[in-house]
Amino acid sequence: MSDKKASRAARTPAETDSTGEHARGLAELRTIANYQFGVTAGTALFPPGEAIEIRRSSSGRPRQLVADGDRLVSYGVDGRFTLGIAGGRRLVAAFDAPRCRVVVGDDSEPFVREGKNAFAKFVSGVDPEIRPGDELLIVHERGDLLAVGRAELSAEAMADFDSGMAVTVREGVDD
Repeated sequence: MSDKKASRAARTPAETDSTGEHARGLAELRTIANYQFGVTAGTALFPPGEAIEIRRSSSGRPRQLVADGDRLVSYGVDGRFTLGIAGGRRLVAAFDAPRCRVVVGDDSEPFVREGKNAFAKFVSGVDPEIRPGDELLIVHERGDLLAVGRAELSAEAMADFDSGMAVTVREGVDD
């Protein structure tokens, strides 16, 4: 690893704040979140003034964003975020239903919480803007966050199909 890369990877958020690099990086990541999840998502996920740790690869590329020890999001090499439970909770609090949500009932709740996939048969509601490949929130009809995952079907297909996987669950809420 070059000295420049090692120096960049070893910096703490406090050190990068003094140079403005950390703040500049967060501003760019907020813009990406706004593009992927919609306006205000960046501020909801990474509020200005909050201590957000950006964990970077050895090349300096952001990999994970963490607050209070909890993973908010991971940043993929494709330039898209994957949600962690902590990030999902922030989006549930920030967005009005049905935005970024797939809704399931009591039949699916225990399975989805365990991290098992959600099937179209059990989807009772969905954000009409959902497209295959979108990161989303899986919530109970009561509004409780159950899991975060990736859409396998469009919103229309989730609502219409009686079989097939609607959402690949990445992580379930275990509380």
